[in-house]
Amino acid sequence: MPPSPFSTSTTSDYTVTTVATRKTSARYRVIGQRSNSPSPIAPATHGKWRIKNSRGLKIVQSAELNGLPWLIHGFSTRPGGASKLAAERVLNLGFTDWDEGKTVQQNRDKFQKALGTKDFALIPLRQIHSAVIHPFESAPAQHCPGDASISNRSGLLLATQTADCVPILLVDPRSRAIAAIHAGWKGTLNRIAQKTAGEMRKHFGSNPKNLLAAIGPAIGGCCYEVGTEIAANFLSQFANAPEWFDEFRTGDEPNPVQWLNMKPPGHQPPPQSLLLDLRKANRAQLVDAGLQPQNIFVSDLCTACRRDLFFSHRKEAGHTGRHMSVVGISN
Repeated sequence: MPPSPFSTSTTSDYTVTTVATRKTSARYRVIGQRSNSPSPIAPATHGKWRIKNSRGLKIVQSAELNGLPWLIHGFSTRPGGASKLAAERVLNLGFTDWDEGKTVQQNRDKFQKALGTKDFALIPLRQIHSAVIHPFESAPAQHCPGDASISNRSGLLLATQTADCVPILLVDPRSRAIAAIHAGWKGTLNRIAQKTAGEMRKHFGSNPKNLLAAIGPAIGGCCYEVGTEIAANFLSQFANAPEWFDEFRTGDEPNPVQWLNMKPPGHQPPPQSLLLDLRKANRAQLVDAGLQPQNIFVSDLCTACRRDLFFSHRKEAGHTGRHMSVVGISN
């Protein structure tokens, strides 16, 4: 198990650990060689992150969002649940084929109690890797298909489920409006974060300059490998897409030394995969939507690197649990 990046704080009435800020230096790469270090995110966007220990669970929180007394939020972690995965007890909050429904519900109840939201209506979505956004004034009768939800009503706990994808919470401190976003590569390609900020303007009059954004734990640019076809898709939609990859290629580049591998036409090796930083891509979209860069707080915890704390669909070959990222308005 890697060493913990958290230091204990005793300044609160519950146990809190504060995420240590890492300084990232510029990466120097050798052509044809990939760096194993995470893609850097500007230090000003990290914000302060803490882990709240409550009822045996560890909940990641943004210190900046904690400064709003009417707001409740949290990103769940792996330990402390009733589900059994590979001889380990974990907090699986998604209805997966390997877990029992009653156990998942038990985990969800424990998570809500740990957050102090036992009486809130939990509103997860039936996620479809889309840019579909739902406004809620009350709890729906059944799960709605989509990947983002918005509301300005108290007593609702908007939720997204992830196991590598990027969870994003948006908060308007002036109009007391909130959003929960699930951004995989498809949702990111379809600008779901940017569109959700637009929906908050449409429904609640939110000025993007006033919005706060917390981008939670997700697979990092250190671990998220994709093919060159994904890079080509991103380049077709975003002029700054090359900034989100470790070494940008679309697979169409000429190879002047292809003859060196002595392979006949049609037998060339496939293009090398790329590393994509989805958190950086979504941060850029939020800035394009009008958010102030200093109001976007990005966790640098990688779900693939820290499997002691998180589930990773990639690293566990799909046989894993689900986190929940939630946000709500108290009465």
